[in-house]
Amino acid sequence: MPTLTWVGKDKVVNHHLDVPFRVLNKECHFQAPEGTPANSSDNRIIHGDNLAALKSLLPEFEGKINCIYIDPPYNTGNESWVYNDAVNDPKIKKWLGQVVGKEGEDLSRHDKWLCMMYPRLKLLHRLLAQDGVIFISIDDNEQAHLRLVCDEIFGSGNFINNVIWEKKFNPQNDAKYFSDNHDFIVTYAKNKTLWNRNFLPRTDTQNDRYKNIDNDPRGAWASDNFTVKTYSKDYDYEITTPSGRKVSPTDGRCWATSEENFNALVQENRIWFGQKGDGVPRLKRFLSEVQEGIVPLTIWKHTEVGNNQDSKQILKKIFPESKTPFETPKPPSLIERILQIATNKDSIILDSFAGSGTTAHAVLKLNAQDGGNRRFILIEMEDYADTITAERVRRVMTGYGEGTKQTTGLGGSFDYYTVGDAIFLADENLNEAVGIDVIRDYVSYSERIPTENRTTQNNPYTPHLLGLSTETAWIFYYEADAITCLDMEFLGKLKFGSKKPPTAIIYADKSLLTKEFMSKHGIIFKKIPRDITRF
Repeated sequence: MPTLTWVGKDKVVNHHLDVPFRVLNKECHFQAPEGTPANSSDNRIIHGDNLAALKSLLPEFEGKINCIYIDPPYNTGNESWVYNDAVNDPKIKKWLGQVVGKEGEDLSRHDKWLCMMYPRLKLLHRLLAQDGVIFISIDDNEQAHLRLVCDEIFGSGNFINNVIWEKKFNPQNDAKYFSDNHDFIVTYAKNKTLWNRNFLPRTDTQNDRYKNIDNDPRGAWASDNFTVKTYSKDYDYEITTPSGRKVSPTDGRCWATSEENFNALVQENRIWFGQKGDGVPRLKRFLSEVQEGIVPLTIWKHTEVGNNQDSKQILKKIFPESKTPFETPKPPSLIERILQIATNKDSIILDSFAGSGTTAHAVLKLNAQDGGNRRFILIEMEDYADTITAERVRRVMTGYGEGTKQTTGLGGSFDYYTVGDAIFLADENLNEAVGIDVIRDYVSYSERIPTENRTTQNNPYTPHLLGLSTETAWIFYYEADAITCLDMEFLGKLKFGSKKPPTAIIYADKSLLTKEFMSKHGIIFKKIPRDITRF
């Protein structure tokens, strides 16, 4: 498989492992007022660097996100994005804090973009469910590079399609070469064999072609070609129409089934010979029998899913008092199309380049339409995360506009978070300032303790218990102001009674038990903090 090489790649392929796990601090909760419709709750908006935020979502959401949509910088040279990842390499450190320039001005612009995207895509891949899918908006500046990187991370066999979205409909007469009127949406599954895409809803226009001109009791129908180009001699025969006219397939084609099956279809009134009974036979397909929707196409027209101008107008209606800093926002209907294809009513949707909050808007809108309970997680690193991203969601939930231009609120709620302190200090010791509950959650995740087996400090056995199953007890013997020691005295305080499992994994600062004793009694000692897994 072809691979892509760039300056700094060797330093970032595992950078997602070096990113410290940080605490997500819940700052506030927003609930739509009474009178608004019911909509999803437990939604999240996170303000902070998306690399750190994605890492901190792993304990709760690894392998649980059903659909990811991201709209990263296109690297046109006009976005003024800055490379700020703390990669310990001299070549990359000199990029820190520098605005990425245009082609010709910044010869490392593609290297910077790839170094920025690679660790984020690695974490997104980990967060994605086995039957999940990711959609990435991009244009020609980085589309080719993105495909190769995604082939490497997701696997080339998991590529779904490269969707073309008609983002503009007016030609640019001042364009130097071509009038650019489309973007791409690159689509990959976590595991293509497990992903099941949905059909899109049928439109009135598509249904209108079904008529009932012969008053068939089975209802409206449309006629379909009864010939195929995959030739079979057994399917090449002469048909006599009701008017007596004899017809055969055109050269190189044959009928769609055998003569015996054809005669049966005639008896069932499933063959149409035209109003006069002398037409080439066509198959009657009934509206009641067609699939519940249509297969998505790879070209999405602006008349179907909106365009950049539509999305600007929507933002103006939501924020009439100010100008938003978005030149090319995405329309909610575009994200709705993605959600219709890739989610069910209980899916979790993640957008780690949240921008103006379009993804949340689309989630709430689709929930309102079909009664779904889809949840969203948005991550935005810029200062407008609260004043625009979260504020848009508040107004969409509450309602906005006045008089005849008023838009009814969609309801719902969300929690607003910021990215906080790292759980490990620079000296590799635990950061006690984050609190014991955060530390316990981290160790529970690193031990892969099933959620149903995890315990709180308030349990019948010991406040140090992290989790208990029929096979294993996980114990975190940690004190903020003392050195803990795994010894006979501590073991004597552990009382599990009939619940005692054959194996105990015990974390402590040190141990005085011999290896022979621990082996005999099924005890596994792990030293704090050395043996706490970094993920």
